[in-house]
Amino acid sequence: MRLNLIGPLQVITDDGREHAPNAPKIGRMLAVLALQPREAVPTTVLIQELWGQNPPRSAAKTLQTHVYHARRMFQEERVTAAGRNLLVARAPGYEFRVNDDEVDVSSFEQHLRQARWESRSGQLERAAHEVNRALALWRGPVLSGVPVGTVLAGRIARVEELRINALELRIEIESRLGRQRDLLPDLRALVEEFPLHEWFHGQLISALHHAGRRSEALQAYHALYGILQKELGLEPSEDLRRLQAEILGSSGGEEPSGPHRRLETPETTRRRLSPVPSKRLRPTAAACFG
Repeated sequence: MRLNLIGPLQVITDDGREHAPNAPKIGRMLAVLALQPREAVPTTVLIQELWGQNPPRSAAKTLQTHVYHARRMFQEERVTAAGRNLLVARAPGYEFRVNDDEVDVSSFEQHLRQARWESRSGQLERAAHEVNRALALWRGPVLSGVPVGTVLAGRIARVEELRINALELRIEIESRLGRQRDLLPDLRALVEEFPLHEWFHGQLISALHHAGRRSEALQAYHALYGILQKELGLEPSEDLRRLQAEILGSSGGEEPSGPHRRLETPETTRRRLSPVPSKRLRPTAAACFG
């Protein structure tokens, strides 16, 4: 079986059939449990997700009913092998006994961890393969179409931040492999999707300059300058201002010689601009690196 949370909520049976829980609260309960596989999730956490800060007196009993109906759904839909108990009571709450490769979010995190390790080890082609496998799992916003509570909202934000980390890592790896030109379409899509993410803008400006497209690089810089001034009252980083001066001082029409300029890291940019307003990802973003 497989539980897909990235995009619309899906339960995939062992024989490949797709099923979506009919009751929204059952789907939300399963999502909370699947984001902590093989861990006991307290009943208090599940109740908070399903009913917020003012649950009814019958919340604990109603939660037991939801667990019963989820188990019945697994059995009637023949989600997995007969006799396999997926949802078990375990103090102080319930545990979803699924493997990491049976939940797409867990698979995503595994591929991302492997990509980071390969990148640090200098195995760039392997790192690129792993990060692309991670990003290929993205079918749209996490739990799109599901009305989530405070518990899931926080966990969704974490997963979406990990996707940004994966996008940053992919750009770094491909740049180290000398594929800056190939990144240009993706970078343009990313600065549109994340207009306040200065590092993405910087990579676009640098890639355009490296490709000898000086006027477009300057246009991209001025677009970033306008966004930062309007939204945050800031100027681009000193690193990017130096890059602008380098572009202005270069002779147009020729590709810059020497190594591709390395800008500040994504982590440095985030610290400098924090806090930055966030938003749930648009479904069209899944196509960026799918």
